[in-house]
Order: sequence, then structure tokens, then C-alpha cells
Amino acid sequence: MKSSTEIKKIAKEAIVLEVEAIKKLESAINDNFVKVIDLLLHAKGRLIVAGIGKSANIASKIVATFNSTGQPAVFLHAADAIHGDLGNIQKEDVVICISKSGNTPEIKALLPFIKNMGNAIIALTGNMNSFLAKEANFALDVSVEKEACPNNLAPTSSTTAQLVMGDALAVTLLACKNFTDKDFARFHPGGTLGKRLYLKLADILHENSSPQVVSGSTINEVIIEISKKRLGATAIIDNEKLAGVITDGDLRRMLEKKTNFENLQAQDIMCVQPKTIQIDALAYDALQMMERYNISQLLVMAGPKYKGIIHIHEIIKEGVV
Repeated sequence: MKSSTEIKKIAKEAIVLEVEAIKKLESAINDNFVKVIDLLLHAKGRLIVAGIGKSANIASKIVATFNSTGQPAVFLHAADAIHGDLGNIQKEDVVICISKSGNTPEIKALLPFIKNMGNAIIALTGNMNSFLAKEANFALDVSVEKEACPNNLAPTSSTTAQLVMGDALAVTLLACKNFTDKDFARFHPGGTLGKRLYLKLADILHENSSPQVVSGSTINEVIIEISKKRLGATAIIDNEKLAGVITDGDLRRMLEKKTNFENLQAQDIMCVQPKTIQIDALAYDALQMMERYNISQLLVMAGPKYKGIIHIHEIIKEGVV
């Protein structure tokens, strides 16, 4: 068993080696990279990303990134491709082949068939003198000086470099296509990320979430309304216009200052500048606003019209965070 010091040293050395591998990629972002982006931007078909071994795992992840950013992509295992899966490649598809050596038997067997079909080929390889680099229309250098593996054998730094180059391609394409957060939401409708991008207050505001009293209401009436609607606050509405808000905190502060509040009215303790948000705003934006002002509720408006109160617990319950 290694000592604690040795374990930490090995881990740190692995991280340093992988960071250095990533830094080296900057030299591969050249005019050739620009040509690859231009090819992908004008491709009428999909992206087919192929690999073998650990490169296949990286290819699968790159495909997921492309798809999530609006670029249709399909993963193709190089071994499966030469045993029947070549049918996945359509006429106008662009093929990205990933291989550290660029000389694996599967890649050598696959490339001639792809070329005969007329598809453009982009290579991500650690060997710019390899069969893959020479046969491809464009080759991007993802070579590394050393694997993070102590034996310099297990694919570590090399697969990290492949993955980062794939991210660079996907992110550059995303920017060139002016891909917005709304576009992103269309491809991520599920989970926390999706809800942050599409869930609006109108989707979660309940009909009974609009506690309200008038400015002349008694404190007893205010307490009853807040307790009945269970949102910790009530709006003050006069002549169909928002006049203010009273929260649980306002009631507590009143009790600290007053021993007799029988003659008090809502207008005596209300806040006349409540924090409001429009009903078509995102729930996540409402949450951020609450956090910024350190409050638990927001008054929801449709233009100048009061629609209700949204509580931070309602947003959290929807899985936005």
C-alpha cells in the first residue's frame, strides 16, 4: 500500500500531465480547424462520430454534446461498422474518426469504404503521420507527450485531449450558429437544467395563490388571510391596483413595537414598494431574485395587474434547483 504522501503525489502528477495535454491542444486550433468548422457548418447531413476502444467511449460522449447543442450526431463503433453498421452513414453525412494511433486494423478497414461512399472524413488523432491522418480530408492533432498512467500505457491524457477537442468543435459550432439558451432548452426539457430554461411562473402559479386585502383591513383580517393562503404574505389591493404587501416578518416586527394593535389597519404596516415579477418570467429568474434580496416571496404581476404570490418553496418543489 502506498503512503498518503505517495498517493497524493501520484494523483497530482496525473492531473498535471492531463492539464499539459490540454494546453498543447491550443496549437491545433489553426486554419485547418477553421476549415473543419466551415465543413461542419455547411454539412447537409449528420455527424457520424466513430472510434474504437477507449476512443469509442470518447466518441459517444462527443455525440451527446453535439446533439445537446442542436447538431444531429450519431455514434458509430468502428468494429461494428465493418460488420454491418455502415448503413448508418448516409450520403451527406460527415464522419469524424477518433484514434490515438490512427493505425488500428478497424480504422484501416473502415476508411476505404467511407471514402468510396463519398463522405468527408475528419480525423482526431495522436499521430499525424498515421493512415487515418493521411486518408482524412482534414486531420486535427490531439497528440500527447505522455499518458497520465504511470506506465504510459492506459489511455488517459490522450482521451482527455480527444474529449476537449470534441468540446472545442461543439462549442465553436454552437457559437457560429448563434445557438441561444432558448434553443438549448428545446433539447433539455427534462431535469433541473430543462426546468431552469423553460419553466415559467405562469406554469406553477396556483389559482388560490393570490391572498389579498384592502388597505383599510384590520390586522386580524390580514392575519386570517395570510394564514388561510399559507404563503407567508398578502398583497394590499386598492381600486384593483397593487398598493403594498404585508409579510409574516412585518407582523412580527409590529408585535415587537406594539402591545395594542386593535386599531391598526393594513396600511399602517404594509410595505409600499413590494418586490414584483412578471408572470411570464422564468421560475429560475424568480428564485435568483429572491436570493438576491434575501426574501421568500414575490408578487406576480401581469402588466400592472396583481396575479398572486409565488413562494420560494413552490419553486424548489418543482425541481428548479
